Amino acid sequence: MERYHHHHHHHSFSMDIIPQVQEVDSIITTNLTTNMLTTPSSSSSSSSSPSPATNLSRYENQKRRDWNTFGQYLRNHRPPLTLSRCSGAHVLEFLRYLDQFGKTKVHTQLCPFFGHPNPPALCPCPLRQAWGSLDALIGRLRAAYEENGGKPDTNPFGARAVRLYLREVRDSQAKARGISYEKKKRKRPPQLPLSESSPPLPPPPAPPLC
Repeated sequence: MERYHHHHHHHSFSMDIIPQVQEVDSIITTNLTTNMLTTPSSSSSSSSSPSPATNLSRYENQKRRDWNTFGQYLRNHRPPLTLSRCSGAHVLEFLRYLDQFGKTKVHTQLCPFFGHPNPPALCPCPLRQAWGSLDALIGRLRAAYEENGGKPDTNPFGARAVRLYLREVRDSQAKARGISYEKKKRKRPPQLPLSESSPPLPPPPAPPLC
């Protein structure tokens, strides 16, 4: 009898403890988010050990390098920026900052070679990051942000402004260099007569670009 009573008492004690467990739970999750904010500095120090890099794919290596570059950009930012306060606008700033290291000549509208895919001579137009490399870079940073503890819904690399900026860069570079990214995609449908009759495939949104 005594033993049974003791057992019963123990049971109600474990009921009491449940709310405290939940509190601990929320403490853990807040710790995770504060942890996330410190990742850029810690990840750049860990990247100095080259050993794990050997068995990583080129994509993973590139992604880690991009993440470290972005972390460095945040640290050198005036005023300094933390990852948690980083918005799509800061991502755009970062992309524009990268233009100075670009190798793609983008002609201005006043340049005689504007719209010329293979200009016959040199011109003073600026060098920029090519749209394709910016697009790939954002893809890698977007993945790295979430791998480093960021929440998908607050991912600054997935911000609408960033997507619009990339589209704008693509279109303006295509016009300036006389290369249409749209036409390449459109060569396929003629071989597939089915695609014309099936409604689920809307044509690419070309009209607003012209």
